[in-house]
Amino acid sequence: MFSKETYLSRRAKLKKTIGSGLLLFIGNDESGMNYADNTYHFRQDSTFLYFFGLPYAELSAIIDIDNDKEIIFGDELTIDAIVWMGTQPTLKENSERVGIQETRPSHELEVYLKNARQQGQVIHYLPPYRAEHRIKLLNWLDIYPGTEQPSVPFIMGVVNQRNYKSEEEIVEIEKACIVTADMHLTAMRTVRPGIRESEVAAAVAEVAYANNYQLSFPIIATINGQTLHNHYHGNTIKSGDMLLLDVGAETEMGYAGDMSSTIPADSHFTARQKEIYDIAVAAHEVAVAALRPGVLFEDIYDLSAATIMEGLKGLGFVKGDPMEAVKAGAHALFYPCGLGHMMGLDVHDMENLGEVYVGYDGRPKSTQFGRKSLRLGRKLKPRFVLTIEPGIYFIPELIDLWRSQHKFTEFINYEKVATYKDFSGIRNEEDYLITESGARLLGKKIPIHTEEVEALR
Repeated sequence: MFSKETYLSRRAKLKKTIGSGLLLFIGNDESGMNYADNTYHFRQDSTFLYFFGLPYAELSAIIDIDNDKEIIFGDELTIDAIVWMGTQPTLKENSERVGIQETRPSHELEVYLKNARQQGQVIHYLPPYRAEHRIKLLNWLDIYPGTEQPSVPFIMGVVNQRNYKSEEEIVEIEKACIVTADMHLTAMRTVRPGIRESEVAAAVAEVAYANNYQLSFPIIATINGQTLHNHYHGNTIKSGDMLLLDVGAETEMGYAGDMSSTIPADSHFTARQKEIYDIAVAAHEVAVAALRPGVLFEDIYDLSAATIMEGLKGLGFVKGDPMEAVKAGAHALFYPCGLGHMMGLDVHDMENLGEVYVGYDGRPKSTQFGRKSLRLGRKLKPRFVLTIEPGIYFIPELIDLWRSQHKFTEFINYEKVATYKDFSGIRNEEDYLITESGARLLGKKIPIHTEEVEALR
């Protein structure tokens, strides 16, 4: 938890931005895995954490701008809860630590909102992303699931604060990135033929837990890297495989790291693997070199995609002008995902608020296959924290589909591509802070060039 002054300042800025009305913050509840008392790891809503700092379940809050009130609604622990959980600070004590002087029982929130509606107050709320949020909006505001109309001024007010990381946030994110790098270094020393993907996943998870951190998202540790978000860990790693690892640590305060690496099962990459891997690294480095304030991130994506197409052209997979192929969308056969995303209290920061607001400053996203998966496309500004993660993937189903449709035959040599349907996929990912003059890597540097990776093998 940051200082009380941090949370007071954040709320004051938001109130000034919105100007009037009532801001409703719905905290998260515990969620049972298979019965009520056997719960998933609890994670507080990130916007609630940002403005109120309390990582506890069953809380909600309001900022009543018109009546100058800030209230946290929740219930003090009963003796049964204390027996179950141990002695905890009271809700009032916790609330005072973040500058909230008024707390009320949970059931009073419905009454407060009803009175606000009767007085004609505008009630601002954010997009719900859990079933419990939708049920609460129904009970409190008579808003039926599927009919929600979240407040765009509230969304933009939150986005325009959380997108710009403070110095204390950058310190916290860097802590997550250092441990995340250690997770990848551990994997590079662990991967070998004959072990299961699950053993690598266990080794990297241990690094996070040993630091009293959580995972910022479920571990991706797979020899089938062509499946972009593959959470299955049951395969045995064989000689000639590559393992794609995408994993991140989350600090006690909820800030995330997010890095990827591609590791050969053997001590060295094969010649075929190295050719493709080196192209992916070139695209990565082109993107990193272009990071600076004022640059449109979508233009950096185009540079990375053109670099991939140019490299693949040199190997006979692609023909024609690489940038023209990118503009047409042919690159998405090999690069069907985005280049990166914002990162902070969420590993994909504020994705629940909408990519058009967070990543595009309100302008529409492209609908082109591949490009539509670009989560970030806006002009970069100092204090943005983002990932860089271009990749090259040979996806058999996509190759077969496009070939049957005779798609982009002016750019793609399907005869050559078809011989790589067993190749899998490659991705490397790093986390960067945009500075006044460029960008700074966050956390430790993990090996990215083939010779660096092989040196750890």
